[in-house]
Amino acid sequence: MTIRVLLADDQALLRSAFRVLVDSEPDMEVVGEAADGDQALALARAARPDVVLMDIRMPGTDGLAATRLISADPALDTVRVVMLTTFEVDEYVVRALRAGASGFLGKGSEPAELLGAIRVAHAGEALLSPAATKGLIASFLAQSGHGADERPGAREERLAALTGREREVLVHVAGGLSNDEIAGRLQVSPLTVKTHVNRAMAKLGARDRAQLVVTAYETGLVRPRTA
Repeated sequence: MTIRVLLADDQALLRSAFRVLVDSEPDMEVVGEAADGDQALALARAARPDVVLMDIRMPGTDGLAATRLISADPALDTVRVVMLTTFEVDEYVVRALRAGASGFLGKGSEPAELLGAIRVAHAGEALLSPAATKGLIASFLAQSGHGADERPGAREERLAALTGREREVLVHVAGGLSNDEIAGRLQVSPLTVKTHVNRAMAKLGARDRAQLVVTAYETGLVRPRTA
């Protein structure tokens, strides 16, 4: 199966470099290039890519707004967005994850990391580095004073649909553990863990594991100081 990739970056030279890299892979192809968020959204709807490499800062409609619009479109529910950023520890990255991005990648990453990120996002694992994304979210929430819903009962309202085991799995997902690692901790099969993860995503309305990590911190189920 060929992974269809959309490139969204306002720097033409960088898009060209990404195109050469992606098109050199036998299992990937670039299906479009966008210079801003509006173009990215239009091309996502027209080309239906599997993965969008989205620059977080672009003139006009930026990558954050475009990601939110893509994530909110039911017709694009299979499209995964990987944010590209110059600064990996950036509050906008956390906002992008909240908006529906599957993960983030520094522009200074090695070519193999970029290609790996595309494959991981396409496979549904969503995060190039769960631990790194978890650390980023924890750091931002700790600095910003957030990390749990302030309204009494809000946490339980959001998590009420989860079973005890699903909450337990959610904690481990937020800790950056893979399904195999969680299975080892809980002494169950990886398939059982995958089932719990998928059910938690469905109940919480999360697109992927990245959204589960955000939810775990936003509800206070996992707190930065204990991560």
